[in-house]
Amino acid sequence: MQSSILQSLLDSPALPELLEEGRKTLVLEQKLREKFYADITPEHKWEFIQGEVIMHSPALNRHLMATKRLFRIMDAYISLKNLGIAHTEKAMTSFPRNDYEPDISFFGLTKAQLTSPDTLKFPIPDLIVEVLSPSTEARDRGIKFQDYALHGVEEYWIIDTVAESVELYRLAGEVYPATERQTEGMLCSDAIAGFEIPVRAIFDETESLRVLREILTGA
Repeated sequence: MQSSILQSLLDSPALPELLEEGRKTLVLEQKLREKFYADITPEHKWEFIQGEVIMHSPALNRHLMATKRLFRIMDAYISLKNLGIAHTEKAMTSFPRNDYEPDISFFGLTKAQLTSPDTLKFPIPDLIVEVLSPSTEARDRGIKFQDYALHGVEEYWIIDTVAESVELYRLAGEVYPATERQTEGMLCSDAIAGFEIPVRAIFDETESLRVLREILTGA
C-alpha cells in the first residue's frame, strides 16, 4: 500500500508542491501534538488523530461490560502464561503520526520489556481490540484500521455489542484481509499464543465466568 501511494506521488507533476504541503502539515501537526502531550490528564480518554484531539464520550454499559469480560479473561491468561502485558482503555499507544487509547491492547514480551512503571506513551501493540460505538465506528473501521495494519499490529479485533459479533483480522503484509463476523464458535489468537475464547464469553456473563474459572483453575 505504501509503495503504491508513493509511486502515485512520484508520477505526479505536482510532486514538489505536494511534498511542501505535506511538510507544512507535519510541522503543524507536531506542534499540536506537543501541546496535546502537555495537556493530557489521566482523568480523560483522549486521542490525537491526524492533528485533531479527540475526547471520548462516556461509554454505554454494554460497551463497558464487553470490554470488561474480554479483558479479564485475556489478562488472566496472559499473566498466568507470562506472555506479556495487557491494558484496557487508558494505555496511550504512540504511532508515527497518531496516538490512540484502544479499548484493549496486548504487548508481547519484547514490547512489554520496553515499558516501565512510569511509561505514559506505550509502543505499538501486538494486538488491539476496539469495541464499536456510534461515535467511534468510522474511525475504528477507517483511519485506525489503516494505521494499525500499516504499522504492524498483528491482530485487530472489532467487537460489535449490538450485533454481538466479533471480527478478528490477522495482518498480511501491510493490510488486514477481509474476514467474517463471528457470532458463535471460538476466537483463536495467533498474537497471544494458545489463547482461545468463545465469542459468547464476551457478551454473556455466565459464559465469561465459566471461561475465566477454567483459566484460573487449569480445568
